[in-house]
Amino acid sequence: MNAGVGITEKAAGAQKAKRARGLVYIDVKRCKGCGFCIAFCPPGVLEFSEEFNAQGYHSPRLVDPEECTGCDLCGSYCPDFAIYAVMLKKEQSGRGAGRGSLAGEEAVAS
Repeated sequence: MNAGVGITEKAAGAQKAKRARGLVYIDVKRCKGCGFCIAFCPPGVLEFSEEFNAQGYHSPRLVDPEECTGCDLCGSYCPDFAIYAVMLKKEQSGRGAGRGSLAGEEAVAS
């Protein structure tokens, strides 16, 4: 048995842990469910939630926070300013980033 082959196979199958690159803030109360944020999300990580907000609309939710690039195109296209993304500095990114909320907004690590 060649020890080098086992190490190479193990390294090839290993996946690098992803780190949060930004935070996505969703103000569910302001959302009118237009879907622009979902339509213009380059990595396609937003989708409509199944729950209704207080106005009776389905707000977006982040499907895969680790795949979000934090580009803020969602915020750029939102006519109601109900969603935006903030880029994290390298020392801020990592596990647990984005857990919490600001002024009734849902913060999601991306």
